Amino acid sequence: MSEIIQSPLISKLSIEKVIDLVRQIRNDLIKDFLLGENIQSYFLEQYEKPISKIKIEFLIRDLKELLISPVDLVHYASLIKDIRETNSANLSRGNNDLFYKEIELIFNKYKY
Repeated sequence: MSEIIQSPLISKLSIEKVIDLVRQIRNDLIKDFLLGENIQSYFLEQYEKPISKIKIEFLIRDLKELLISPVDLVHYASLIKDIRETNSANLSRGNNDLFYKEIELIFNKYKY
């Protein structure tokens, strides 16, 4: 007679996995901006003016530095807590804005 083995409920995501998920989402967004035309489009949309090629070069350098930097745990604390509590990586519109706010800190340096 075979024994029926019940699988345990889906385990809670570890804090390391949650941070990795946040890092992956953040880095995917950064990589989208590493294309010059995306920077120009975003800059025009947000600041209603073009950005010079030299500023784009510096902005790309800053984005690459952000790409390799650790996730700002304070900045993403609410998202990390939400993912841990719900055990779901479903990003609501408010959480999605967290990623853009971090990127905007860099863009704001070049708006003048």
